[in-house]
Amino acid sequence: MKALAVHLLAAASLLLQVLPTAAHAQARSLVHDGEKRRYIVYTPSSYPSDSTRRYPVVLNFHGGGMTMAEQMLYTGMNQVADAEGFIVVYPQGVQQDWNVGFGTSYGEGTDDVGFIEAVLDQLQREYRVDRGRIYATGLSRGGFFCQRLAAELSHRIAAVASVGGPLPVPVVERQAPRGALFPVGVMLVHGTADLVVAYGGKPGAYLSAPDSYQYWARRNGVFDAGAAAPRIDAELADGTSATLRQARRGPVSVALVTIEDGGHTWAGADPFNVGLSIGRTPQDLDVNAVIWQFLARHSR
Repeated sequence: MKALAVHLLAAASLLLQVLPTAAHAQARSLVHDGEKRRYIVYTPSSYPSDSTRRYPVVLNFHGGGMTMAEQMLYTGMNQVADAEGFIVVYPQGVQQDWNVGFGTSYGEGTDDVGFIEAVLDQLQREYRVDRGRIYATGLSRGGFFCQRLAAELSHRIAAVASVGGPLPVPVVERQAPRGALFPVGVMLVHGTADLVVAYGGKPGAYLSAPDSYQYWARRNGVFDAGAAAPRIDAELADGTSATLRQARRGPVSVALVTIEDGGHTWAGADPFNVGLSIGRTPQDLDVNAVIWQFLARHSR
């Protein structure tokens, strides 16, 4: 993700300068484990005028080497938040990373899970939050981390959507195989031509995208009948195509969006912001809309 971060750096620096005066984005902080941790809160345009409404929250995690401002700029999720009425939170990882269980110590590394619990506590005190509709999404290392949260904070998080980040092996090793304390919706979005995080997995680090899908289906007691995955869009103009594989049990879903020939990118994002070495970014697929439609079906 370093190439992407380089392309976003100048724009993100400008964005940080204007954050204090932005109408709906606020830079916030708290102290966790003796360290100042930061995050951005974006409230939708309807928030100031609707004082009785409780709003869903989407935690949106940056990739490795990126910042919270770069993730906000790159994904463009604030536009969907305005249209659909939800709060977006962009946390900042220590040294621009998340403790996903590999590349750092699962138990002894940075307590990012505790940090997110502290963020949620602060949000619930200071914002009109719908506690039953807390979600998470993220790119790359941020996507890996979403799935750790799904495993460890299933009592607070209703659903997650991981882009370019399958399930970390250490999360599997530390969780009981017979199901989560609470079922949690999980969507995986992954390009088959991803050269940064392989669609087919990496031994000892993370499962393949299809195996991640099967793991979450078993964990949630959701069974896939094995039907062919339908396209969720016509063949895209750049030669990629997207298919959706999904299994449901009651209100809980597990889904895998496979982007044929897609790269390590956020589909629908401005290609100007994409590093040259991370592959194609489909422009005809709005992954923000796909993610929100999935998340919004779930509640705790």
